[in-house]
Amino acid sequence: MDMDFVLCDFMTTHLEYKALYPELMYTHSKPGFFLDLNPIDGAVEGFQWLMESPHFDPYILTAPSVRNPHCYTEKRLWVEKHLGIAAAYRLIISPNKALNIGAYLIDDNLTGKGQDGFAGELLHFGSERFPDWDSVLDYLGPEQKRQKKGA
Repeated sequence: MDMDFVLCDFMTTHLEYKALYPELMYTHSKPGFFLDLNPIDGAVEGFQWLMESPHFDPYILTAPSVRNPHCYTEKRLWVEKHLGIAAAYRLIISPNKALNIGAYLIDDNLTGKGQDGFAGELLHFGSERFPDWDSVLDYLGPEQKRQKKGA
């Protein structure tokens, strides 16, 4: 799964940084930007559900911001802070997502970073079909999800 706009609320921090640093063309070029991102609603719980499920082996697949070399470290620190150290072992930073193998890629973009070349199924996060984490988890395993919630 992707980080920005899938696990992390990129837009809120972008707007905050735009107000604080109007001279910046790229808000994400400012050191600290990626550390300041908040999780998207349901993202932490969704990731944990996938980690605990015997049916999935989730990895975080994010593209780097080459305009901010700090992003490599900041993304790693964000993962540990919000998802735990075990998730940090599942972090892949790659400018081309098509180089990775998996059954599913949960991403907010259909193209741009190799998503269109990904061999598995692309779940377009934020789309009409997958607007949020509940819809993604319902698609991936509604029966397991209901059992987990005690329904």
